Amino acid sequence: MVSVNLHIKKSFWGNGFFFFVEMVSKYSFFSYSERGGDHMDKIRYGIMSTAQIVPRFVAGLRESAQAEVRGIASRRLENAQKMAKELAIPVAYGSYEELCKDETIDIIYIPTYNQGHYSAAKLALSQGKPVLLEKPFTLNTAEAEELFAIAQEQGVFLMEAQKSVFLPITQKVKATIQEGRLGEILWVQSVTAYPNVDHIPWFYSREAGGGALHGSGSYPLQYLQYVLGKEIQTVTGTATYQQGATDSQCNLALKFAEGTLGNIFINVGLKIPSEMTICGTKGQIVIPNFWKTDCAYYTDAQGNTVKWSEQFTSEFTYEINHVNQCLQDKKLTSPVMTKELTIATVKIVESFYQEWFDNE
Repeated sequence: MVSVNLHIKKSFWGNGFFFFVEMVSKYSFFSYSERGGDHMDKIRYGIMSTAQIVPRFVAGLRESAQAEVRGIASRRLENAQKMAKELAIPVAYGSYEELCKDETIDIIYIPTYNQGHYSAAKLALSQGKPVLLEKPFTLNTAEAEELFAIAQEQGVFLMEAQKSVFLPITQKVKATIQEGRLGEILWVQSVTAYPNVDHIPWFYSREAGGGALHGSGSYPLQYLQYVLGKEIQTVTGTATYQQGATDSQCNLALKFAEGTLGNIFINVGLKIPSEMTICGTKGQIVIPNFWKTDCAYYTDAQGNTVKWSEQFTSEFTYEINHVNQCLQDKKLTSPVMTKELTIATVKIVESFYQEWFDNE
């Protein structure tokens, strides 16, 4: 079992986390369209990969009034051409380098397999392209810090893709906590389960960045800090895995600032509900599939339960609108998904994999 104590390492977080917490209430991810963005040029996205997530991301792009998809790249031209045809994407590239050199591309979205995140992002950033990089951001802290350093040197935007914190339901959950309607938050729990991962051929490969915690750990770690407005002080964890393979399930125990305790469980193979529960002295909130949800259930102190519902076409659009706004405002990092939050999360996940597997 590994224990990571973040409370005594203030220099690692610096003031970035608190900037992240304070800014979310001031910074509107939805204001761009509301302030007349339609007359502005659209942000032109290039996609580096033909991964399974791409069709859903493209659907989210097309729901955004300020974005359009310009091109898609694969190491095999035929793969890029096939997906470009299926999704009506104008340009297909037979290499990542071609995509990065296209001057008509404003930003590159990178959803490659986990181990490929660092090299793909480094290529794009070094060519002066802003990057939206899928989670997990990188597999180790050194790579994450290097990418942000390159982005700073090149003067381009870089953000970890974390759609969950931009969802309307997430905003309602956070506001409810901030308003004190749940009272003192004492306990939080996140359960994420997938019946199978057969569609991910590299899932059990450590070298490829597979594993339950790599695949889904950043979602609850970052979501909970966002809605609670508290940093993680300590975290311990354990995992189940076969010899030579990566983790098929893991369990983390957390302590947040001000004494809030929490638990994160991630599993592949169980058919159980995936949901997050936030419990306070005056009520609780249950959020099914919190990373993509359009609903939540609020129960007050008298036991009355109300369903919140926020319908949308694509869960990606809110994140995309935020990225568009950051680019229009010439920001190099997001005031919501900050560099500090991303690096802290990478550090936590990396620490567990080192403890679980380095001495095997």
